[in-house]
Amino acid sequence: MPQNNLPLIDVTALGRGDLGDADSAAKALCQAFESIGFAYVTGHGVPDDVIEAALRQSREFFESRLDRKNSLPINRAHRGYIPLQQTHLVDSGLGRNTYPNLSESFFVLYDVDPSGSGARNHGFLAGPNQWPQWLPEFEPAVRAFMSAAEAACQRIMTGFSLGLGLGSDGFDSYFTEPTTYLRMLHYPPHPDDADAEQFGQAPHTDFGALTLLAQDGADGLEVRTRDGAWIGAPHLPGTLVVNVADLFPIWTGGRFHSTPHRVINRSGRDRYSLAYFFDPSLNTVVECLPTCQSVESSPHPETLNYGKHAEQRLTRNYAFRDPSGE
Repeated sequence: MPQNNLPLIDVTALGRGDLGDADSAAKALCQAFESIGFAYVTGHGVPDDVIEAALRQSREFFESRLDRKNSLPINRAHRGYIPLQQTHLVDSGLGRNTYPNLSESFFVLYDVDPSGSGARNHGFLAGPNQWPQWLPEFEPAVRAFMSAAEAACQRIMTGFSLGLGLGSDGFDSYFTEPTTYLRMLHYPPHPDDADAEQFGQAPHTDFGALTLLAQDGADGLEVRTRDGAWIGAPHLPGTLVVNVADLFPIWTGGRFHSTPHRVINRSGRDRYSLAYFFDPSLNTVVECLPTCQSVESSPHPETLNYGKHAEQRLTRNYAFRDPSGE
């Protein structure tokens, strides 16, 4: 399988406020997401030691006894543990998948203030995070990674805003209370006798805005090109993988692409990754941006409410959220 064909973009300038260099980085970002929808980024501002600490704690959690992990089951606020082969992508944007995923997950979302107002504090994702008390370094390591990842996503969104002719703050109003969450993932080695339709993570597109991925040294992420070929996206030291999700084709009138991707862990060893999702405020109405309304590619005239969209996708894909059991 072809490897490492994704663009490599340095976004350092987007964090410095140097307009000339920032415009160059913004142009490179937009070109990447107009083509394949994925890129490696350097200069993202997330320190290597922060990434390594979070990956280490993720590994320690997934290596814990099953009874300990099961003591933190995912709750209605979508925070907690999902065991191996307990997720099945019903609504992936690419059709129904045959088998449950060969992976286990642990979710941490944004902090909630019960005394506050708004959908962030009282909507369908409002609730407490769960922390493994037997791992005292877990919470601080995860919080440090999430804080740095949010700043990196804001840096990248500044680049998109500049590149789309919206100034540096064109997306700020959509992210006043961003919907942020971390999915920590463990993929055991893929069985040699697995069916062709069995995946660590089945082919899908992400349903939100922006995804930032940190990987350990075990490869497995694959990205589908515009001509339908699958290419590998291995770990490159010092980089994070970035992809835009399903909201961006609407915002950009089809200019940016939400690209299908999957995971098959053929490395022969356990794979660990940290997927950080940076989505807009739950009450955001997503529609084509003014600067993209003349784009002649595939127009996206639809408008959607992000909160309703997210709730629908999560309910369909996670059985514990669906009271019908379907």
